[in-house]
Amino acid sequence: MLNEWILIGLLSVSTYVSRIIGVEIMARRKMGSAFRIYFNYVPVAIISALIIKQILVPTEGHLDISYPVLIGCLSTAITMKIIKIFLPSVVIGIMIGLLARYFLIS
Repeated sequence: MLNEWILIGLLSVSTYVSRIIGVEIMARRKMGSAFRIYFNYVPVAIISALIIKQILVPTEGHLDISYPVLIGCLSTAITMKIIKIFLPSVVIGIMIGLLARYFLIS
């Protein structure tokens, strides 16, 4: 048990140090427009991949759609489009997804 905590601590420190080093190196260099465009799309790509992974669930050798997650994601996107505020949109999407999971879809 202690070895796991040591590993978690070492991984945390190494991740933190590598990010600090990366930020320091990138702060002193001028980035080209292609790299700037690339780095602007990285967060969107990662979030999209995480969402798709939650919507498409592998079961018994094929992919199934998790309808509660899909409904929650769509309601979050629609709410974000309407009110343009992130946190309330996510909260509304979570509530609608939970309602879909427990009441609408069995």
